[in-house]
Amino acid sequence: MGIIMWLVIGGLVGWIASMIMGTNAQQGIILNVVVGIVGALIGGWLIGPLLGAGSINDGITVMSFIVSLIGAVILLAILRLFQRSSIA
Repeated sequence: MGIIMWLVIGGLVGWIASMIMGTNAQQGIILNVVVGIVGALIGGWLIGPLLGAGSINDGITVMSFIVSLIGAVILLAILRLFQRSSIA
């Protein structure tokens, strides 16, 4: 059940983050899930302690969801930066 919840939350977080960053049309559901899960990890490790919030591992709360979303948006911004630099 835990892995299914990670995939569902990861997909939701990745999809919302891709809509915020305007990359939703360029990526599919698998990339949304990957970005969401990696974003949750980044958010939990880096942003969670700064805000005093837990990660998704501590249970699904509004704050852990927001922290995961922030991590996913940061990840998409970094990916976009690398994509632009490789084009130039």
